[in-house]
Amino acid sequence: MIAPGPILLLGAPGVGKGTQAKELVRLWGIPQISTGDILRANVAQGTALGKTAKGIMHRGELVPDSLVNEMVAVRLQEPDTARGYILDGFPRTLAQAHWLDGRLAATACCEPAQSLPLVAVSIQVDYNQLLRRISGRRNCPVCQTIYNIYSKPPQRAGFCDVEGAALTQRADDTEKAFAERMRAYAAQTTPVIEHYRELGRFTEVSGDGPIAVVAAGIVKAVERLRE
Repeated sequence: MIAPGPILLLGAPGVGKGTQAKELVRLWGIPQISTGDILRANVAQGTALGKTAKGIMHRGELVPDSLVNEMVAVRLQEPDTARGYILDGFPRTLAQAHWLDGRLAATACCEPAQSLPLVAVSIQVDYNQLLRRISGRRNCPVCQTIYNIYSKPPQRAGFCDVEGAALTQRADDTEKAFAERMRAYAAQTTPVIEHYRELGRFTEVSGDGPIAVVAAGIVKAVERLRE
C-alpha cells in the first residue's frame, strides 16, 4: 500500500469520523493526530508549551493558533509520522491551513510521505440520518451502554437492558443543540474545505454504510487525490 501522507479527515457531528479514523489507523499503520490530545498531553507532561497553554486556559481564554501550531509542529517530528498521519481537528481555521501547507512545503525531504501535500476528505451523511443518530441516542448512567431509540432501542423503552436504570439523553443530543452544532461546524470548516478544493486536494465520500465499506471509500479517495 502506498504511503498515504498527511490527511485531514472531516465530518459533521454523528458521521462516524472517530470510528473511521481508528479503522484507517489500522489499515495504514499511521497515527491519528488530534489537537485536543496534543494539548492535553503537553499540559499533563508540563512541557514549556503546555505550561503556557495552561495559563491561558486558566484565564478562560482560547489557546491561540500560534501555540497550537507549535504543538503540532513538535508532534509531526515524531518518527511514527514518516509515512503519513490522520489529522483530527486541525487545521480548524484557514490561517492554520496556510501555516500547515507552508510547513509541509518547507520540511519536504527524501521520504515520500514527507513531501506529499495535505489532502482533505469529508465524510458525508444525510442531515436527517445524522439527526436520528444524535437525537435518538440514549445512555445508561450506570454501565454507560449507548442505545438509539431508532436503530438500537432497548427491549423496554427508556430503560437499560443490563442495569434496568432509566436512560438519559445528553443535553447536546437534542434536535435544537444538534442544529446549532451543525451550523457551527459548517461555519468553521467551509473556508478550510474551499481552500483545499481550490487546490484540487479535497473530496467527499459517503459515510452511509458498514465501517469497512466507508473506510475503503476513503482509501480510494486518497489514492485518487494522490494520482
